[in-house]
Amino acid sequence: MNNFQYSRASDVADAIRLLAADPGAKLIAGGTNLIDLMKENVERPSRLIDISRLPLRDVEETADGGLRIGALVPNSDLAYHPLIEQRYPLLASAILAGASAQLRNMASVGGNLMQRTRCPYFYDTTTPCNKRSPGTGCSALDGLNRNHAILGTSNSCIATNPSDMSVALAALGALVHIARPSGQRTIALTDFHRLPEDKPHLDTNLGSGEIIIAIELPPNGFARNYSYLKIRDRLSYAFALVSVAAALDLEGNAIGEARLALGGVAHKPWRSLEAEAALRGQAATPDHFGRAADLLLQGAMARSHNGFKIDLARRAVVRALMQAASATPQSQAHKKIA
Repeated sequence: MNNFQYSRASDVADAIRLLAADPGAKLIAGGTNLIDLMKENVERPSRLIDISRLPLRDVEETADGGLRIGALVPNSDLAYHPLIEQRYPLLASAILAGASAQLRNMASVGGNLMQRTRCPYFYDTTTPCNKRSPGTGCSALDGLNRNHAILGTSNSCIATNPSDMSVALAALGALVHIARPSGQRTIALTDFHRLPEDKPHLDTNLGSGEIIIAIELPPNGFARNYSYLKIRDRLSYAFALVSVAAALDLEGNAIGEARLALGGVAHKPWRSLEAEAALRGQAATPDHFGRAADLLLQGAMARSHNGFKIDLARRAVVRALMQAASATPQSQAHKKIA
């Protein structure tokens, strides 16, 4: 681990000022990902700016009936918050599917959005990695790529985004509120993370000197017909091979509104408006769910070791939609798939 300076921000404006004064600085709250990366010499910040004491820990109702979640709300607090459990259980389920209880106690909402890929080549500083060192190449292309992306990839990077929470937020249509030197701006969660293209070292569209201050959820939380299904190599504390956030508004057996997002398959949570539109007005049947899965997976590209993910993702989408339609969401306490 390299030497670094430490500063504690007194407020959001102070954090922005400190970031602007030191281009090599990094923000730290829970530190559940950043400290690991520093230990491995993947991240070498010149300064850590501690934002853990900023007043960004509230969960508040918005004027239109949604919720605004402060960026420093711990993942565990959010998962068990009464308003989240009652109105946005898809989000609570996704959070509980990730990491361990100890990590969820420390990790913040904003930090969860900013966590970096768990690609082993990214962590191994002896191997070429465009995400870690732009222009050096992608070792995963011809290496062990079983856990890697099948959608939205480029010849520069096939790493996946590791967040479970982000998949649910994408499906729910969440917004990210960002503070910057010139004021504030808002961006859709689906536009917050980037595809790798030719700049895989950039994980998000967060600009220099910008800080996440809140996440906003819309009024419709799909509280009855939802499911978060996570398929992984072992039943606890493992990142997704494929995960699905599925949510439906049903009128009898007819679908009024549908939301679908995939995790573990791309550089960002993967959502298709075309797949969702194809479900509207249709009966909640396996055939229609399979058609939506095919649309969601359009353009999927297999590498040498991860071709199984395409069929796995299709079957997981159908299963998650069936769980949502029958109001029997996947349990995160009992990992056996219903």
